[in-house]
Order: sequence, then structure tokens, then C-alpha cells
Amino acid sequence: MSARALNDDEVLTEMNKMVAFIKQEAQEKAREIRVKADEEFAIEKAKLVKQEQQAIDAQYEKKRKNAEVAQKIAQSTLTNKSRLKLLQQREEHLQDLFATARSSIVSLASSEDRYVQFLENVIAQGLLALLETDVVIIARDKDVEVTKKAAENAEKQYEDLSGKSVTTKVQGGLSEDFAGGIVLIGANNRITIDNTLDERLRLLEDRMLPEIRYDLFGANPNRKFFT
Repeated sequence: MSARALNDDEVLTEMNKMVAFIKQEAQEKAREIRVKADEEFAIEKAKLVKQEQQAIDAQYEKKRKNAEVAQKIAQSTLTNKSRLKLLQQREEHLQDLFATARSSIVSLASSEDRYVQFLENVIAQGLLALLETDVVIIARDKDVEVTKKAAENAEKQYEDLSGKSVTTKVQGGLSEDFAGGIVLIGANNRITIDNTLDERLRLLEDRMLPEIRYDLFGANPNRKFFT
């Protein structure tokens, strides 16, 4: 049986069906594209938001670290300034203490009995250190006479202690800037012993400085070892 040709109405109906089918397929495809586009947009949006958040977090962390570094530098600077100020005040206090000691030794030379006794002791010490037969003693011009008197007694002390004789020659020439004391010269001017009040005080300051610091300011927390 041969197929019957479609009339115009049937052709129109079939065409309408095909158009409807194509339209439905297109709508479904459009929905799929839209859904996929929305998903991709959401994914890309979340990605961009996350990247921006990470950038903001990184920037904030950098600023936080910079602020911490700046704060530590400021604290360190302030601590160092405070420490330097404290050290300066301590040094000034020590210098005041030493200045008081220096002023007190000046009074020693003004008391002849005490000064002669001091000179006897330091001359005897110097003679025992030199162990020479001839020693020159330099004193301040105004102390020459009392130094000669002290030297005579010191020679006797030296001879009693060493069993040797010594000849001393006292002469002026020691600077008047010194608070007192003497300088001994032996071995043909090759050996000099400074027994001035100023030098002995300086040596005492150097030797006693750690103990004085400890007594005045306590133990240094930065020191790990103590002798």
C-alpha cells in the first residue's frame, strides 16, 4: 500500500510539532547553559572573593608584623635610652664619690704628722720595690723638707727589713697639681715608681670599682660569671 501524500493541513500540523519540539529542545538547552553559567559564575565569584580575602589577609598580616616590628624597635630604643640614662647617672654618682675622695686626700698633706707618716710608708715601699743603693725622690717644692725627714726614717725601715743600705736624694720638681706624695727613680733613671697620692687613689679606684658598683647598685643582672 503506497503512502498517502499529506495535505496542507497535515503538513502544517507536522511542521508545528517539529517547531514545538525544536523550541522545547532549545529551551532545555538554554536552561542547561544558564544553569551551567550560573554555576561557573558562582565558582568564579567564590574564587575571586577568596583571592581578594587572601590578599586582604596578607596585607593585614604584613601591616600587623610591621606594626609589631615598629613597636619592638620603639620599645628597644626607649629601653636603651633609659639604660644609657641610668648608666650616665651611675657614672656621675661614681665621679662625685671619687671627687669627694680626691678632695679628702688634699687634706692629708695639710697635716704634717699624718703626711710625714704617709711619706715614710710610701718611700719605704718604693725602696723595697727598687732594691737600689741610690734612689732619687721627687717631691713638690713645698714638700721637700718634710720629704727629707720622711726619707731618713724610711731608709732605716728599709735597712731593717732588707739588711741593705740605701742613699736617697730628695729634690723638688713634682707638679703642684698633684695632691701630694712622691716619685722614686732608680737604676740610673731607668725605673720609676709613682707613689703620688693621685696615682695611688687612681689605682685604688680601679681596683675597688667593681666592689663599689656592687655595693652601690647591686649585682649586674647581665653578668653570668662573678670572680
